[in-house]
Amino acid sequence: IPYIGKTLVYWLWGGFSVSNATLSRFFVLHFVLPFAIVAFVVIHLLFLHETGSNNPLGISSSTTLIPFHTYYTVKDVVGFVFLMALLAFICLFSPNLLTDPENYIPANPLSTPVHIQPEWYFLL
Repeated sequence: IPYIGKTLVYWLWGGFSVSNATLSRFFVLHFVLPFAIVAFVVIHLLFLHETGSNNPLGISSSTTLIPFHTYYTVKDVVGFVFLMALLAFICLFSPNLLTDPENYIPANPLSTPVHIQPEWYFLL
């Protein structure tokens, strides 16, 4: 970033190189950021509930209102319970479904295997 890049890097690092201050700052960032996101989402929902959403078509939507709490809360809870049950079923009855079969090759400390590769999410 022109003009402020070096200053920003020094501030994030807490000095001229990565150190304990850097790790502490990023730990705090990773701890506080989810709470800040949840707070912004709640504020957004409160404002949206208070003023209503945009209506670009100009159609009167007062006849098609669905109560938010009873309908969407139950729908989300049912979906969450279903997904958690599916995850528990996969973890308990087929734990090796998503693992790499080459993990079961006995370890040989004298030779590096040819099949070593990064996990799939690092290859994206």
